[in-house]
Amino acid sequence: MAHDFSRTMAEQGFMMLTGAGGGIMEAANGGAGRDRSFGLNVYLPFEQSANPYIEGDEKLLTFKYFFTRKLFFLRETDAVAVFPGGFGTMDELYECLTLMQTGKFGPVPLILIDRPGGNYWQAWEAFVREQLLAKGLVSGDDHHLYTITDDIAVAERAIANFYRVYHSSRYVGSDLVMRLTAELNDGEVERLNRTFQDILVQDRIEKTEAFPEEQEDDTAALPRLKFHYNQRDAGRLYELISEINRLGSSHLQEAHPEQR
Repeated sequence: MAHDFSRTMAEQGFMMLTGAGGGIMEAANGGAGRDRSFGLNVYLPFEQSANPYIEGDEKLLTFKYFFTRKLFFLRETDAVAVFPGGFGTMDELYECLTLMQTGKFGPVPLILIDRPGGNYWQAWEAFVREQLLAKGLVSGDDHHLYTITDDIAVAERAIANFYRVYHSSRYVGSDLVMRLTAELNDGEVERLNRTFQDILVQDRIEKTEAFPEEQEDDTAALPRLKFHYNQRDAGRLYELISEINRLGSSHLQEAHPEQR
């Protein structure tokens, strides 16, 4: 499945970043091809060699420590797809979720992909709900941070739809600024204010142009929304992005040609 997924995403213009070991990591590099992928390896007492699809490539980097490898993973990532694995998979998944939940990474789509008919991620989510959510250790909205599926087509749509209107975001002072590929009308922005008032510290969600700090950015011409996000309710923030994508879809024919 990793081979098919990475090949399809590469065909759609995505650059695939993977670990460089065997198994699923090898399938991801193989699916995307050497020209459309690069790898991050780590020195281990076993399984040290990179897979043959990326071995010897100038886009293969090898790290001594896992934490620096993970930082490079996320620094270059516009979407994360995780397949069933062992402790290393759980380590990287929880690192990703923690950084998403605390606003240190993202927003990006996170897709948990199982084999057809598999229950690996359903069993994992049952643990999250029964042990973490039931004991108040995570928010009830945190499930919006990820998508679980055993269908590659669903995974591909989840990534494409995440960037359908939403483009990217950054902080400028205390404002969270979201760049869009289509401008929302005033009525749609008002709807966002009514629906997502709970995640605003003060003021309102407003349309804006690029800030002076963004003028050198290649997204400077894109329409924007700004607001004072409470930096706490990450699941709700992802719901906001989903609603922006839904509302803005009707304006895509007028969208700016800048695409992610």
